[in-house]
Order: sequence, then C-alpha cells, then structure tokens
Amino acid sequence: MNTVCFKENFLWGAALSAGQCEGAYKEDGKGMTLSDYLPDAKRGRWDGMAKIDDAISGKLSYDYYPSHQSIDFYHKYKEDIAMLAELGIKALRTSINWARIFPNGDESTPNIKGLEFYKNVINECKKYNIEPVITLNHFDTPANLYINYGGWGNRKLIDFFGNYCKAVFKYFKDDVIYWIPINEINMLVHHPIVGGFINVNNVENKNQLIYQAAHNQLVANALAKKIAKSINPKFQIGSMLGAGKYYPYSCNPEDVLEGINHDRDDYLFCDVQFFGEYPFYSKRLFEEKNIKLNITEEDKILLKENTCDFLSLSYYSSRVVKHVLTDEKTTSGNIANSLVNPYLETTSWGWQIDPVGLRITLNELYDRYHKPLFIVENGLGTTDEINGDGEIIDDYRIDYHKKHIEQLKEAIIDGVDIIGYLSWGTIDLTSASSGEMSKRYGFIYVDLDNDGNGTLKRTKKKSFSWYKKVIESNGENF
Repeated sequence: MNTVCFKENFLWGAALSAGQCEGAYKEDGKGMTLSDYLPDAKRGRWDGMAKIDDAISGKLSYDYYPSHQSIDFYHKYKEDIAMLAELGIKALRTSINWARIFPNGDESTPNIKGLEFYKNVINECKKYNIEPVITLNHFDTPANLYINYGGWGNRKLIDFFGNYCKAVFKYFKDDVIYWIPINEINMLVHHPIVGGFINVNNVENKNQLIYQAAHNQLVANALAKKIAKSINPKFQIGSMLGAGKYYPYSCNPEDVLEGINHDRDDYLFCDVQFFGEYPFYSKRLFEEKNIKLNITEEDKILLKENTCDFLSLSYYSSRVVKHVLTDEKTTSGNIANSLVNPYLETTSWGWQIDPVGLRITLNELYDRYHKPLFIVENGLGTTDEINGDGEIIDDYRIDYHKKHIEQLKEAIIDGVDIIGYLSWGTIDLTSASSGEMSKRYGFIYVDLDNDGNGTLKRTKKKSFSWYKKVIESNGENF
C-alpha cells in the first residue's frame, strides 16, 4: 500500500536518559543514585545487590564508573540539542534525575540548581521547536531511599515521589505536555534492583516484595497523574512499558499458554494503569505466589480515577518461551531472557531483530487498551568503526530502523494510533545494562571508549543523514 499514513504532527525524534548521558554526578548538589554505584563494563552492572551494598558502604570500589562522566551532556547539552535540531527531530525524550531535584529523595524543598538545569535544557529544545518528552524516574531512584527506606518496597516512597512530581510539574507547568512518571514500570519483575532499587536477597518471599514495590509504583504513577492534572489539565501522563510480544515455541497448547502468561506478567502493569484495577488473572497469580498486597481504599480510588492518557513503550525485540525447557538455546533481550528464534537475526549482544514483532506488539497493545501509543525507545546497539576518511558507515543501523519504521507504518495502516517514534540513544551514550560505550545506538558518534578514554567529540554517522531525510519526508522517504 502507498497510503500516506503519518499524520502531520507525528513526533519523529530522539531519546536519551539522564543517568546514561549527563555525567556531572555530584555537580550542583546532585545526590547519589543507583547508577552512580553500578560498576563498569568490565565487571558487569546487573550482577547482584550484594555488590551494590558493598559499593554504597565503601567496601567495594572501582577505578572507573561510566555514568560519573558519561558523555557529559550536562555541560554539552547546547551543542547536542543543536545537532539534534539539525537532524530535524520534532521531539526529544530525556529524563529528569530525581536526585538532582531532591538529592536524598525525602527533602521537603527542591534543589533549585537542579530545576534550573532542566529549565535550560527544555528552553534549548523550545528554541528549535523540539517537543520535550520527560521521564521522571528512569532507573535513578535516590540512593538514600534505598539505604534508609529499603527502596520502592516501602510505601513512604509514594509520597516522596508525589512531592517530587509536584515540584517538577509546578516548575514546568507551561513547558512540557508529555510526561512519563516511571520508565519501563514492568522492569521490577525482571530486574528488581534496577526497577525498584529493592534487595530481594535473603527475603522469605521475594515475590511479595517485588509486587508490593510494583504496587507502590503503580499508586505513585496514579498520584502523579492526579497532581499533574491539578496543575495543568493539558498535561498528558503516560504509562511506560518495556514491550515485546512473547511467541510460543511451538503450536503445542502448553507453549501457547506459556506465551499468554508471560505477556500477562508485563500487561498486568498496563491493565492497572488503563483499567484502574487489577485484572482478573492477578488473583490466581498472587495466590500461587503467596502474595498479599497492602492495598488501601485510597489506593483503589487513586488507581480508578487516575488512569493514563497514553501508552509509551520501548521495543527492541520479541521473545520466545516454552512450557518445558530441554536443551533449547537462549538469548537475551532488553529486559527478559528468551529462547532463540531461528527465524530472526541476532546482534553481537545477543538481541534478536524482529521488525514484524513491532507491528504485532503495537496491534496487540492498541487492541487491548484503545489508547494512543508512543514509541519512545527503539534502536540497534552494536559496535561502530571509523574508516580511514573519518566516517562511520553504519548501513546496518539504517537497515534496522528502516525495517522497523516500515512495520510502524503498517501498524498505522492497520488502524493503530501512534503519537511518535523516538530512536533510542540518538547520541551515543553509556549502556544501562553493561556500562559500555562500545554498544552504540546513535546517529551521532561520541569519541569515548569503555575505559573513559576519548575527546567526547561528536561526529555524524551515515545514519544521521538517512534519518534526517525520513523526518523531512514525514516517513515517506526511506
């Protein structure tokens, strides 16, 4: 079909996160967060809470922490946003680091220097008519809230987060429309450390802690919506899902049911955020896992009356599951392990490439929730080589995005309402899962290696001019 399908105000854009690009980890009063303690690419980042505890206590230290400097967006944001404006983006998703606004997370008044920094970033976006899309908690819960409160398993974090939201919403009440309170809210069931800054080691029932923390985040997201609408009714508050369809390994009914159940593990979060209550299947899930949530009557009202306006999602790959595992090969995706799908290509980091899976995922989510969808992360993480002429010829990245945008277009023709498409890590940044710089996503190269060596010089890759043409043609010119 040659249907012109991207609406005139479709938001083509870019996506970054504070903890992976800003650096300046102690500057202007910022407090410590999880990413400030996570080790470097050589030692792995998500390798257990014990190492985080040792790092916080000072028993364990590393020579180099990638996030402490990262790509220094904190000082280079004007240069970076100017390059993104040259790229032609219509929207920039980034995050506010909670610990820049409330260094310990539990203060009553915000750090004005933190607010001023983000005001400058947003003003720079506005100068180029770039729509800011702001995430409020992108894996950067203040470390103090873990040290003294145990992280998101403690209900006190609901009010701390509400206080943070209130300060930010008031300060930016005329500057931002699209808000995402919590990044990839389903991360909690896959990586509790990263998603909720909770320690499930030596806990009698880790599922109880995980799902209580998840409930607290769901209530906090609803509270954010309530506060937001009281400050500016035009604010749009989104859910954010780490998405990707689970395929059954075979047509064996047991495998099909396994796929449904794995989808539900993630969809449970969005079901609460769009229907305002826990889904019917959660009763059996909680009974079998011996989970008894602390849910107040106020929680129920908040959830029912403050459902989300849109569903934002990250998409990198689909997954494959089997009811009974034997000797099947496995691979890893953004947040979940998967069996290898023999019909798909695999990146050097073990992520499988499934553009059609994006169309499937978008159709299923829109069919389930009937709310606008917003792709706020999609990209290929791989190595880039600079040739003898100083160029980065990343045809593989162009091919990846081209195939995903083609399937996005098909989904729109299917009838799915899509707000926009934001490429992840449009400027190279440090990997959240490994701390590596060698795992690059950007259309803009940053001269920095895994050990922190480099000039930080920005260079356009071949994909830069390709994506620029896509945006200029509103998705009609590939």
